[in-house]
Amino acid sequence: MPGRLARPVLAPAFQPPAAWRVRSEALRNLSKLLPAPVPPSLSALLRPYQRLGVAWLWHLYRHELGGVLADEMGLGKTLQALALFAVFRAVDPPLRGASLVVCPASLVENWRREAVRFTPGLRTLAHHGDRRPDSVTAFNEADLVIASYGTLVRDRELFESAEFICVIGDEAQHIKNRRTQHAQVLRALRARGRFLLTGTPLENRL
Repeated sequence: MPGRLARPVLAPAFQPPAAWRVRSEALRNLSKLLPAPVPPSLSALLRPYQRLGVAWLWHLYRHELGGVLADEMGLGKTLQALALFAVFRAVDPPLRGASLVVCPASLVENWRREAVRFTPGLRTLAHHGDRRPDSVTAFNEADLVIASYGTLVRDRELFESAEFICVIGDEAQHIKNRRTQHAQVLRALRARGRFLLTGTPLENRL
């Protein structure tokens, strides 16, 4: 018909990369989540919804996908994250290397205490204050490194020289502005898995 815009023609022979197909399939089958191999002593402490949360995190990690664990405050996001770190050591063969939690400075000690309480088998390093190690070797000797957003920026070169199993940003509203140094440095880190935790409702946009 004269004057009518032609419909754009897509490449008929286009095939998405295999990695796209695998990840797309992983997201379509969330109703069939397999339980994560959480150590029995820790699994016994988890509530059913927390086991589901850990299974979801583990499912996304295995398929090289990231995610946001967002729920009401006080429902155990910290515990679910620690359970995921415990899974890294429980699988056969265990994943080697350290995971990193980045949180507000006021929560560094809380994360350290919770790690000692619920995952005493993990070697935990609180990278904070005046006695911060200046070598990535200290990270390699730990299973879990905990740092504040401010420390992450101050020690940017050190953190960017490391490679982590997983990086988790807690209280994710602190990086909702992608132009801030906190957000930029967090994105620059090398990690096999990335997750955000938040108990604050998402406002305006992701």
